[in-house]
Amino acid sequence: MDWLIPVSVAVIAIAFAVLTYFLVKVLKSAEDTLNHTAETVDNLQTQLDGITKETTVLLHKTNLLAEDIQDKSNALDPTFEAVKEMGDSLKAVNNDLQDTTQTVSNEVSQRSDKISEVVRWSNTAMALWRKWKLNKAETNRLKEELN
Repeated sequence: MDWLIPVSVAVIAIAFAVLTYFLVKVLKSAEDTLNHTAETVDNLQTQLDGITKETTVLLHKTNLLAEDIQDKSNALDPTFEAVKEMGDSLKAVNNDLQDTTQTVSNEVSQRSDKISEVVRWSNTAMALWRKWKLNKAETNRLKEELN
């Protein structure tokens, strides 16, 4: 049994050496992964700094554009007000014209009997005038034939 202890210690030493070897490989792989992760984080930080600067510039330009649009909108306000006033004026003229048309229509309706009577008398007067002219022309022709 004397040989069992040294053999056991040797087996333990070999197992420890194998375990250490694989542990070193795992730790080396973890170190490579951590180094790669650190590089990625550094690159990401650089990219984020660039994006932050671009975003700041874009936000500044957006603010300038918004101010420009606001100024131009304020400059157009009098034009829109003038167009509104013109629309209101046209509406008032249209209402006045409708009122006048309605008044004339009512007056014509109320006086339509008188108008038709005037038209009949005018037609009768015109017919009498034509007959008188024909009669006069006939009289003049007969006088000329006698002469």
